[in-house]
Amino acid sequence: MIKRALYKFAYFFRLRDSVKIARSLGVRLGTNCKFLDDPVAMFGTEPYLIKIGNHVELTHGVRLITHDGSVWTMREREQYKNVDFLAPIVIGDNTFVGMNTLILPGTKIGNNVIIGAGSVVKGTIPDNTVYAGVPARFIKTIDEFEKVKKDNLLETKNLSAKDKESTVRRLHPEWF
Repeated sequence: MIKRALYKFAYFFRLRDSVKIARSLGVRLGTNCKFLDDPVAMFGTEPYLIKIGNHVELTHGVRLITHDGSVWTMREREQYKNVDFLAPIVIGDNTFVGMNTLILPGTKIGNNVIIGAGSVVKGTIPDNTVYAGVPARFIKTIDEFEKVKKDNLLETKNLSAKDKESTVRRLHPEWF
């Protein structure tokens, strides 16, 4: 019991500190954001090129890459000796990015978007959509996503682990 409480306490402060660290690195971000990984690794070498809206969650393993290292192959030529390829990344409001997703230079993700786990995202992702895959492609609209999920939504947020399990067991005994 005490171990679990300490874990939750440490987790809460890590989440809060992730946002503070991201801001200190130069990431421009709105309010109510949550980053579930190390911001130094998450935001790479040019964090000042990243702009994130309000209510955005980036989960474990997400990487925002604002440069394209492949120009390394051009640096043997005198005219390209000192070049880099850089482009900003913009993530709109109310967006969720799943685990181990790569967001490549020049990407613009709209508002109210879900990016599925393991995706590679490049280009412009429109508002109110779900994208996933390698490369990320359109899956469905947010309205279609809501219809699919609606029947399996459970009110378990903010319950203790014990109460959550009890609720799930009561509502879905067939899962056990």
